[in-house]
Amino acid sequence: MSNEILWVLLAAVNFVAILVVYRYFGAPGLFAWMVLAAVTANVQVVKTVEIFGLTATLGNIVYASSFLATDILSENHGAATARRGIAIGFVGIVFFTVAMQLALLFEPAAEDFAHSGMAAIFSILPRITVASLVAYLVSQLHDVWAFALWKRKFPSTRYLWLRNNMSTMVSQFMDSIVFTSIAFLGVFSARIFLEILLTTYLLKLVVAALDTPFLYIARRWSDKEKIPS
Repeated sequence: MSNEILWVLLAAVNFVAILVVYRYFGAPGLFAWMVLAAVTANVQVVKTVEIFGLTATLGNIVYASSFLATDILSENHGAATARRGIAIGFVGIVFFTVAMQLALLFEPAAEDFAHSGMAAIFSILPRITVASLVAYLVSQLHDVWAFALWKRKFPSTRYLWLRNNMSTMVSQFMDSIVFTSIAFLGVFSARIFLEILLTTYLLKLVVAALDTPFLYIARRWSDKEKIPS
């Protein structure tokens, strides 16, 4: 199966999963998703892949999906609830990083086979985490602010697509620049670095455009009071 097909499949799985946790668990379900997405993306971003003929980091789909969760919270529950979800995701990333760094300090048993693989993935996690935390806070808080701004200007539900995309696309741009610069500047050659930056943002733009119908579904469920309080 090609990377491109897998990319589309992963995006679909993420969007459907977000709707499922929101439909059955409400806002707390999205809080849990934001932690899961942040941690998963921090692991997957270590892997680079060739997709659509360009080099990109894996993990941008899962991470980009957290903006859908934030926008659902902003739309249906308000900016304060969305910021609470961001704070929970932030704490999740910090705890995960500390826990994995402590795990690497343990002396492995003679018959252990996992330590070298864990070390290869998580030994560079501190730099990835710093990049992720800074980019996460900057982009997510901007997304909540921008979404509220556009909602005040265009409060009608028919403009939901506008406030979703205008807030997310700018926030994704900020996220891509901050994260890529901190995480990979000096790690890859200039050509690969710029390619990763470009493809990361372009792929996130596609995810942002694709998630709009799912936001409409979440809004419709909220209007019909199908979401647990």
